[in-house]
Formats: sequence, C-alpha cells, structure tokens
Amino acid sequence: MTSNRMGSEPTDVCIRGAGAVGASLALALSRQGLRVVLQAGPAPTGQPDVRTYALNAASMALLQSLKVWEALPPDAVTPVHDMQVQGDAQPGAIRFSAWDQAVPALCWIVDAAALEEVLHAALRFAPHVRRAGPDETVDAPLTALCEGKHSATRERLGIHFDMHWYGHRAIAARLVADRPHDGTARQWFRSPDVLALLPFDRPQPGCSYGLVWSLPEARAAELLALPGAEFEQALNDATGGAAGRLQLGSERAAWPLGVGQARRFSGPGWVLLGDSAHVVHPLAGQGLNLGLADVQALAETLAAREAWRPLGDERLLARYARRRLGPTAAMATVTDGLLHLFAPPAPWLRELRNRGLSLVDHLPGAKRWLAGRALGL
Repeated sequence: MTSNRMGSEPTDVCIRGAGAVGASLALALSRQGLRVVLQAGPAPTGQPDVRTYALNAASMALLQSLKVWEALPPDAVTPVHDMQVQGDAQPGAIRFSAWDQAVPALCWIVDAAALEEVLHAALRFAPHVRRAGPDETVDAPLTALCEGKHSATRERLGIHFDMHWYGHRAIAARLVADRPHDGTARQWFRSPDVLALLPFDRPQPGCSYGLVWSLPEARAAELLALPGAEFEQALNDATGGAAGRLQLGSERAAWPLGVGQARRFSGPGWVLLGDSAHVVHPLAGQGLNLGLADVQALAETLAAREAWRPLGDERLLARYARRRLGPTAAMATVTDGLLHLFAPPAPWLRELRNRGLSLVDHLPGAKRWLAGRALGL
C-alpha cells in the first residue's frame, strides 16, 4: 500500500480516528490554537447505528465546553433520574436516585449517531482542523491514536494490548414500551447475562429504551436468529414486565465483549486514547466516558506544558499517561469483577452477591460513593 504525503502546511497534532473520541479531541485542541489533522478510518457501513451512550456529568461538561452538547436534538438526549439494579435472587436489588445525589441527573442517554453527527458539524467550523484520508502520511510532532480496540497504528508501533475476550456478545437495539419510562434506567445482573434498559426518547418520546443485553455467544446467536416477535417474547420474559410490554423499534446489532488495556499509553511522539488504550465491559456504561476523560486529560496536559517543551516530548506525554492509567485500570477491575461475581451459578455465591446488593442499598455513604464514581465526580 502506498501513502500519499500531505502538503507542506505545518501540523501540530495528527489524530488517527474520527469517532466521538477523536472528533472531541480535535475540537479541544483546535480551541488551543493547535493545528490538527484528523484522519478518518474506513467509511461507515451504511447500517443504522442503534447504539446509545450513557454519559456522565464530566462528559457532559466537556461537550458543553466544546459547544456540542446544546446542539444535540432534544430527543437525542434523555436524563436518567433513577436507576434500579436487580440481582438474580431476592432480596438482591439496589436503587440510585438523582434526588438522593443532589444532582440534576445520574447520567444522560445520548443517541450515538446524533452525537457523532453534531461533533462533525462542529468540526466544519473549527479553524485549525484539516481532514486527511487514512492512507495519507502526516508529519506532526504528536500523533494521537483514537482508532478503537483494533488500532492498526498501535500494532505497527509494537504496543502490546492485553485483551481478554469473555465469549459474550452485546445485543443492542431500540425498544418501544407500552408505558412511560419516567427517566428510569433498569439493569438485571443474572447468571450468565446482564441486561440494561436505558430510557430514551427515540423512536417514541417518553416510551423508548436503548437495549444493551450481554450474553454468552451461543445464546446471543440464538436470539439474533429469532424473528422479531420471538425475540420480543424472550426479552419480555427476561424483564418480567418491569418496564411494560417491549417491542423492537429498530434492527438489532451485536458485537463481541472483552476487557483490555495497552501496556503503555504514551511514548515519544504518540499517545493512546479511548478504546485504542482500554476496553471495558459495557455493564457500567463507562466506555465513552473513559475516552472523553482521556480527551480532557490530554488537552489539559498539552495546555499546561512548558513553552520550551515540544508537543511530542516523552516526559510531557507521560504526565497524561500517569493521569489515566489508574482510573482506567480501576474501572476495568470493577466491571470485570462484577461480571465474574454474577456469572457463576453456585447457590452459595448467588445468596452472597444478592445480599451484598441489598446491604449496599441500605448504606447511603456507599451508594453516594458509587454514584460519584459513575458520575465522574
């Protein structure tokens, strides 16, 4: 494969990957006056994007600072006021409330496609951002890799990525219920699956959900092969009518699940962000939140650099890495631990984990701490 070299116009930062993390980083660095080249990956498949993101307060604040949040269509953002988490036996349950946390919302459910569309609309007006194809050679003192968990550039740099596949798939879809969601998110932890209903206003305002259902590969394949009506019956059996009668409002999509982290987040002239650096199970809805926290940390690190220090300086970029290695590893440990806690069917462990959920539900201090971590506070 041959590469095409861009013109002689100077570039400060080359960002490889134009998803939500890469686009947000381009906007953040452009606001500092840095000259950015954004390299897009392969063209979209043309399939509708049925994903939803659960964004925390820190992510919302970043998108507000980039003048993106307010540009989202009203029905593309739904606040979550309450969250009900159910275990796989009585009395295992825990409930979170925005009222108890003294916050306007626990999180916001955002249409993935709408967010990327608004980010790229904002980039058209960013004064210091140019676009380049994936095969063009860009000379820049700093390259930021935002290409996702299968980053080809990361592989070429020889950066080892420790990835463990769970043998599970996540099924995503849009759902419509026969009663209002009232801003309540619902989640079930059961051996061996995790099911989440995220309140949403598309396709029907006030009565829609984003589905994220994580199951072993074989069971996921069975469900994906079912006709729509039979899939809906399996889904309604799994939720027990807690959210009303659910119907599909979109096609179904699925992807394999795993946990992984790069051995290094930075080096001379390069940094990793988002899924190029770390991958977690979606059971806590923290994937994009971690990526946007990477964006915030890198932008602040570059803005605070000494005037004499170049952008690609290894010690400078190590400051970013130190800031992000701990939080991302901690989130991976939490999500991996929760998954393995609820996976085994042993009766004694089932009773222990469900009693643990109920115990935390009666400890306000513990609940506030958990909610604060999820909110990014």
